[in-house]
Amino acid sequence: MTRTMRLSALAAALLAFAAALPALAGEEQVKLKPGPGVDAVERNCIGCHSLDYPVMNSPFLDHKGWDGEVAKMMKAYGAPVNPADVPAIVEYLTANYGTK
Repeated sequence: MTRTMRLSALAAALLAFAAALPALAGEEQVKLKPGPGVDAVERNCIGCHSLDYPVMNSPFLDHKGWDGEVAKMMKAYGAPVNPADVPAIVEYLTANYGTK
């Protein structure tokens, strides 16, 4: 690839990024509910997906469901979750985003 082609590709990428900025500016960042275990969730989970995942799934999952989701993330997707944090993560998700 020539220097001119690389510069053109870079310019196109920057232009696309600049065009997307107004759309990104209107998005609110999801904040998790405060509570015991929120730090374990943030530390282990946001490396792979956004924080809206628990909010989107909260109508569907109870304690057993959240336990299964965390296990799935680790086993099926290879999420680098600290095993010592799993109980705190599951308890936090159940208490704050679990079904009753």
